[in-house]
Amino acid sequence: MAPRRSQLTLRDVSEAAGVSEMTVSRVLRDRGDVSDATREKVQAAARALGYVPNKIAGALASQRVNLVGVIVPSLSNLVFPEMLAGLEEVLDGTPLQPVVGSTEYDLDKEERTLFEMLSWRPSGIVIAGLEHTEASRAMMAGSGVPVVEVMDVDGVPVDAAVGISHRRAGYEMAGEIVARGYKRVGIVGTKVDGDHRARKRIEGLEEGLRGTNVVIVDRADYAGWSGFAKGREMTAAMLERTPDLDFLYYTNDLTGAGGLLYCLEKGIEVGRDLGLAGFNGFSLLDGLPRKLATVDSCRREAGRIAGRIVAGTWTWTDEEDRRVELTPAFLPGHTMRSSV
Repeated sequence: MAPRRSQLTLRDVSEAAGVSEMTVSRVLRDRGDVSDATREKVQAAARALGYVPNKIAGALASQRVNLVGVIVPSLSNLVFPEMLAGLEEVLDGTPLQPVVGSTEYDLDKEERTLFEMLSWRPSGIVIAGLEHTEASRAMMAGSGVPVVEVMDVDGVPVDAAVGISHRRAGYEMAGEIVARGYKRVGIVGTKVDGDHRARKRIEGLEEGLRGTNVVIVDRADYAGWSGFAKGREMTAAMLERTPDLDFLYYTNDLTGAGGLLYCLEKGIEVGRDLGLAGFNGFSLLDGLPRKLATVDSCRREAGRIAGRIVAGTWTWTDEEDRRVELTPAFLPGHTMRSSV
C-alpha cells in the first residue's frame, strides 16, 4: 500500500506555479486582479497536483458555501431525478453545486437531513413537497437563504413553491373519465400517509366525480417502490375482486404500465372495456405496446425554475404569493375511449 499523502496546501500550489500564496488564493477564489497568463499557470498547477480548495475556510467570512441542499423522498422514483436534472441544467452555469439527500418519504428523516445540510450554511435549499415537521419548517424559515419547495403548490410555502396543483390534476382526470363514459372506477396508489402528492390527486379525483353518475367502487394502496411488477400484481387482485370495473386510475405511470401489460396479456380490450390512466408522463414508457393515458407533472420545468429562484435570476410578479403554478398537460394515449 502506498504511503498516505499529507493534505495539499496553497503553498504546494504556489511553489508549483512559482507565484505567491496570495496570488494562488486570488485565482482559486476568483478574486482580485490577476493576469490571464498567471491565472492559467495557477490553474494548471492546481489541476496537476489534484488540489481542492478548502471551501469551509473560504466561507468563514461570508458564512455561506456554494452548495444547494436538495432533499427528495426517493431517487428510485424517476420523478425526482428528472426534477434534479432541470435544477442542474440551470445551476451548471453558476458557482452553485447541488448536494442531494433522500428521505424515503419519512418526515423525521427529512428533518435530520435538513438539519445536517443547514449546518453547512448552504446558499439555498430545494425540497420536495409542502408537508414537513414543525421543526423543519422553523429551520427553513430561519435559514436566511432561498428555500424552494418543489413538485406541489397546494399549500402555503415557507418561502417559495414551484410545481403543479395535484388536486387540480386529479380533478381534471375525473372530468376526462366522465367525458369518456366510464362508470365504475378503481384506484391503485401508494400509501397516502407518506406520499402527500398522491393523496391530493386522489382527493381531487374524488371531488371531480362527486355529483356525477361515476362511482369509485374499489381502491388499493401499497408501500415501497412503484414498478411494473407491483402494477401487474395489484391490477390482477383488483380485477379478481371487482370484475365489473370499467376504469383503473393509477397514481404512478410505472404501476399503470404494469397494469396495462397484465390487461393486454389477459386479452382485455383496453380502452373500450377497461380504461386505464396513470400520472407523470414518463417518456421511457413510449415503447409499450399501447401508450398509457397520463398527465405530465412538469417536473423538469419545476427544477429549472427552482434553480433560477435559488440563483437569484427569477423575477416575481407577486411577492405576496411566491408560488409558481405550472399547468400539467393531459396526454390521452391509447388506453381511454374518445369523449362521448
